[in-house]
Amino acid sequence: MPTPPISVLIADDDPLVRTGLRALLAARPEIEPVAEASGGDQVLPLVRAHRPDVVLMDVRMPGMDGIEATRVLRESLEDPPQVLVITTFENDEYVYRALRAGAAGFILKRSDIEQIARAILTVAAGDGLLFPEAIRSLAAEHAPPGNAHGPMALTKREAEVLRLIAEGLANQAIAARLFLSLETVKTHVRSVLTKLGAANRTEAVIIAYESGFVRPRGGRL
Repeated sequence: MPTPPISVLIADDDPLVRTGLRALLAARPEIEPVAEASGGDQVLPLVRAHRPDVVLMDVRMPGMDGIEATRVLRESLEDPPQVLVITTFENDEYVYRALRAGAAGFILKRSDIEQIARAILTVAAGDGLLFPEAIRSLAAEHAPPGNAHGPMALTKREAEVLRLIAEGLANQAIAARLFLSLETVKTHVRSVLTKLGAANRTEAVIIAYESGFVRPRGGRL
């Protein structure tokens, strides 16, 4: 039985951007654009109506921006879609705030459609970090100096898994590194996210840096 395409909601206040992205993504068999939002306030109702797998979210929109819209999705839905922020500048403070609000990753607006499609598929899969070096760089920039308090609620194995997530390893690579089954790794990842109150792996990495569990210059507790 063929795998169903990844359904996507496109949220951007520029109608030309929305139309262009929808046309380009619709040409790909693995992705299906299902709706468009011109502002953050439209995202939740459209997500409830269409149940997309991924929201491609412009971070800067009038009224409710992409940061608040991401937060609303997370607070309002038991199983919210993955949010992929689309932005102009990767070091934008808005990007960090969106990731901290629960976005799974970001992609630059100047990226070609192949890169955007791969990013959508990556965040939809949920088992690896999108652009791990960029995520680590953003997290390191915002990590408070001298904070040495790690997420103490984690078991030793969960702490190992979190460190490897922060390195950008996907579940299969973590399983190989720790000589565990893939299902066991998935169980540990779910437990880590639950204990940290993280929406996804990206937010878990950010929390790891903010807590001092992972140090900006590579040192770990």
